[in-house]
Parts: sequence; C-alpha cells; structure tokens
Amino acid sequence: MSKSEDTINGGRVYDPNADHSFPDEKLNEILPVLLEDEEITALLEAQNVNAVARKGYNDHGPKHIEIVRNRALRLYDLLKAGGCVFNGARDQGLDEEDEAVIIALAAQLHDIGHIVHRDNHAYYSIPLAADVLDRFLPQFYDIADTVRMKAEVLHAILTHHREEDPLTLEAGVIRVADALDMERGRSRIPYEKGGRGINTLSSRAISNVALKPGEQSPVLVEIEMVNAAGVYQVDNLLKAKLDGSGLEDYVRIVAVNTRSEDQLVERIEL
Repeated sequence: MSKSEDTINGGRVYDPNADHSFPDEKLNEILPVLLEDEEITALLEAQNVNAVARKGYNDHGPKHIEIVRNRALRLYDLLKAGGCVFNGARDQGLDEEDEAVIIALAAQLHDIGHIVHRDNHAYYSIPLAADVLDRFLPQFYDIADTVRMKAEVLHAILTHHREEDPLTLEAGVIRVADALDMERGRSRIPYEKGGRGINTLSSRAISNVALKPGEQSPVLVEIEMVNAAGVYQVDNLLKAKLDGSGLEDYVRIVAVNTRSEDQLVERIEL
C-alpha cells in the first residue's frame, strides 16, 4: 500500500492510483463500470427496504456496500502484502489479477437477496447475482472465463454468512469484510427510529475500525469502542465470521474501550 493511500484516506477508500500489493490493472478497468451500472445501483437501493424500513436492521444499502467493498480490497491488499496465497482464481485457471475482481464483484452483489427477504438473503442473492453477472462479465471476459469468474463470485456471495464455510480466501475476505462495517453510522437509521436492539446499540458503541499491517500477522484490525456494548459486534459478529473464514491465522483483532468512565471491558484481543 502506498504512502498516499495510507496517509490520505487511511486505506478506507480504494485508490486506483495508489501502489498495491497485487496486479490492479484489471480491477481498475472494471471497477468504474461496476459502480456506474444502473441495474446494480437500483438493486443496492432497493435491498435496503426490507432490511431497514421493514425489519429495523442496520444499514444494508449502498453505503454498507461501499464500506464492505473498500474494506474487502484493503484486507485483500494487506493479505497479499503479507504473502498470503489466494486459491479461488488460481484453482479455476484464472489470473492473479482476477482475484481482486472476484472480491470487488462479490462485495458489490453480496446483499442483493435482501430485495426478496432479509431471512436467508444469501441464498436469494445467488440467482439475482447470476443474472447480473451473465450480463456484466462478458464485457471483460470470454465465455469460459465468464463461467469461471461467475462461479467464484457466487461462491463468495453464498458464504458471506455463516451457514456455509468459504472454500477460497477470496470468499473469506468477503465474509470478514462484511463484519468490518460495524461503526456507529451504520445504525443511524434504526436508532433514530427508536430501535434499541443489540445490533443497533452495539454498533453505536463502535467509534472507529482501522485495518493496518500487523506485526504478529499480516493484518491488524484495531477497533475503538466507547462502551462495553461494542463487545457484541467484536465477538458475536466479527470474531464469529472470522472463525471458519480461512483467514484465522492471518488476522488479529484488538478492541479497546476508549471511555475511562466505562471500564467494564477495557481491551479484547482475538
């Protein structure tokens, strides 16, 4: 990761002009087209209706997708810098440059099943994403590679929840990145509507999440909490998604309670 990306945006926003630990030309070609796709944009807006308006959950719309996509690419970059060997694209005979594309596409489409229902949404995302990928991928890949890319993206989408374990590190990145969107802004809408469930309150307790190069592992996730309710986000959501992701040996989580008046939980290391 270049100095510019680390110092200017803290690695929170993918910078196509920065230096990366992976070949980024293919991603930089595809990402602008992905972000401007009208159908995908409409899906991201529509998927928030069931999740937030009808079920009262935390944000699952365009902002959530933006955060997950950026953190997935940041996580992937740090893992590559740490020497991790990814297997999804490789097993399919695809190129190393396709790893980042798989991750970006899966991050963008992983929650579109919410337009059907919040419950079991990962399974509903599969046919919806398959249709989108059948239209989108042929702009950049031949028929055979379209099929292989589609297979890897759908696998990563399906396994972003805990019902199925990821079989590739690309899929593991999506699963963990999904849980890394835990800061207080995500719970703004349900909180303002009076929601006080554990998901809302625990998210309100998280003030900052940072992904950094680690000393003991390739990735250090530093989480700042303002009260002990944040433990639910760290342990029940992030740690639970890290378990079984394939990334357990590569990611270290440190959460610190920054409010001196609330020291029920001072520090968690996972």
